[in-house]
Amino acid sequence: MHILLLAVGAALVNNVILSQFLGLCPFLGVSKSVNTATGMGGAVIFVMTIASAVTSIVYYGILSPLGLKYPRIRCSAV
Repeated sequence: MHILLLAVGAALVNNVILSQFLGLCPFLGVSKSVNTATGMGGAVIFVMTIASAVTSIVYYGILSPLGLKYPRIRCSAV
């Protein structure tokens, strides 16, 4: 079981190449004009804000009061 978790973590979570590609792909797709790059920047800010708010609500509103721990995954992305 531990080997399976290690393999999934290495392939999906701690995959440096995959994380760098996912971060670079939107940049390459919209960097041709200022308008599209600005739109992508606004979309990233919006998504990160909503994701942070939802994560905070889930952690402090549901997990923490019930004394539940969620998996703490180390991320090697910079």
